[in-house]
Amino acid sequence: MDIEDKLSGWTLPSSVTEQDKQDRTERMIRAAIKEHAAFNGCDLKVYAKGSYANNTNVKADSDVDIAVQCSNLIYWETESSGANPPASPYAGIWTPAKFRSELGAALRTKFPGQVDSSGSTAFRINSGSARVEADVVPCFDYHYYFTSGGRREGTKVFKKDNSSLINYPTQQLQNGKDKNNLTRQYYKKTVRIMKRVENAMVIVGTHREVPSFFIECLVYSCPDEIFLRSTWTETVRGIIAHIWGGLQGGEPSVERERWREVNECKYLFDSQQSWNRADGRDFAKAAWNYLGFHS
Repeated sequence: MDIEDKLSGWTLPSSVTEQDKQDRTERMIRAAIKEHAAFNGCDLKVYAKGSYANNTNVKADSDVDIAVQCSNLIYWETESSGANPPASPYAGIWTPAKFRSELGAALRTKFPGQVDSSGSTAFRINSGSARVEADVVPCFDYHYYFTSGGRREGTKVFKKDNSSLINYPTQQLQNGKDKNNLTRQYYKKTVRIMKRVENAMVIVGTHREVPSFFIECLVYSCPDEIFLRSTWTETVRGIIAHIWGGLQGGEPSVERERWREVNECKYLFDSQQSWNRADGRDFAKAAWNYLGFHS
């Protein structure tokens, strides 16, 4: 099989069987939340996020990410002292610890002996013959208020040690759709290719594992015109070359030159991320060599 045929085959999403397992897993998690009496009267949103929701997952990374978001309590920050957030106090029961505890109880009732809570953030539900692995993340509403007016909505996720992080799953989903439309549906196919390249490199031992979301962000940061090239070989060459060239040197001081996550609300490289620019360069170099490209 030549390189073009291989790359073309790697554009496909998970198989129908795998998608059925993913959908069943999501339905069972939704049922677990609905059946848990302690959540009666709690304003909850349960939704898929990440690669599964964005349709960029591949078989080797086919686990399901589900957010369980409590809207009874809104956490907020302001851009500056001139912004105008709500001032109403909260006196309800849904603290981060209480919410995590009840979510864990709901999942253990539905999936006895299959829930791993040892991680710092998510509950991991082990896979079965009819379902895939799942990460279930408890979170709360989050609003960021701008001095100029308006706000940006996201989620606030508390870890077990009470530290927290902010995510923007809605923006990630919409921006991925927009990028896909602008590139004639080639963006998500290219993301799948690059994720499969990473999986293949890990199997043969030529590169370490790279977070799926990081790969998606690297590809998202590439110009639209690269995705419109005439062959998959030329597209992937262009993507890898852009990642390699764009990540030379240190982080730019000019804001508009900095790469962002797919949500475009957070910088891709800063002190809070688990990766850095060198990780992106290393991945690009390894992928270039693995695919046998020449300069």
